[in-house]
Amino acid sequence: MTETLDLSRAIDLQAVMHKKAEEKATQLPKPTGYRILCAIPEAEKEFDSGLAKADETMRYEELLTTVLFVVDLGPDCYADKERFPSGPWCKKGDFILVRPNAGTRLVIHNREFRIINDDSVEGVVDDPRGIRRK
Repeated sequence: MTETLDLSRAIDLQAVMHKKAEEKATQLPKPTGYRILCAIPEAEKEFDSGLAKADETMRYEELLTTVLFVVDLGPDCYADKERFPSGPWCKKGDFILVRPNAGTRLVIHNREFRIINDDSVEGVVDDPRGIRRK
């Protein structure tokens, strides 16, 4: 006899969705090992001309973005002195450049995040506005 798993008992989604913003923030995953948790910056809602972007265009831009915001670093990030002789390539709070589609994508409370490897960082930028994928 096969038993069915009742997922409604595993997590009470209603209780999660009605939590305050401070409580929701604690639900972000803590990256492990050499992983980096990044948030995807919101895409601009209009083109430079002032024309509003379609929802599909916004989704495409966020999906293929090359700019991420570093939320947290795993305990082993940049610990290998042989691979990273000059030290860490980024820190918490940096805007970084990565390849499109880099990392593991996840959505938490309608906000997209990615978990990437520490060696996926290709650069750090002070101001990500105006950086677009070609």
